[in-house]
Amino acid sequence: MSAPDGSPVGAERSIGQLFASATADMSALVHDEIALAKAQLKQDVKRGATSGGAFTAAGVLLLFSLPMLNFALAYGIRTWSHWNLAVCFLLSFAANVLIAGFLALIGVVFAKKAKKGRGAQKVAASMKETAGVLQKAKPHPRPELPEDRVPQAIEAVARSSS
Repeated sequence: MSAPDGSPVGAERSIGQLFASATADMSALVHDEIALAKAQLKQDVKRGATSGGAFTAAGVLLLFSLPMLNFALAYGIRTWSHWNLAVCFLLSFAANVLIAGFLALIGVVFAKKAKKGRGAQKVAASMKETAGVLQKAKPHPRPELPEDRVPQAIEAVARSSS
């Protein structure tokens, strides 16, 4: 078994190796955060496009189907029920309005979902939280080594800082 940088587990790693490992982990974290932001934005755009498509479909249906469907439906109702032709035209118009209203309702639902998504804000908040945690991070206390096992480089740094 080995550490992420390839050194065996339990082996002493230099400060440079530890720093390189931490830098690689931070880089991977930033790349993952960016990928998450892209995925969430893509989902929000997809919901917005679906909403726009539903609104467009509702408008096109109402605009282009009214004349043709109103005549066909009105004459069909007249043939079936023998009601006044004006009442039949009103019923056919009401049916078209109900269908357009249903499509508009679908558009509203998807628009609310797209507005509620806010993927970019979530990722930005997550990145700020990660940065805050890393700023407050303190190194783990290390056990004291016996005098005969202290490496020379650490001993030299300890003497120069005191």
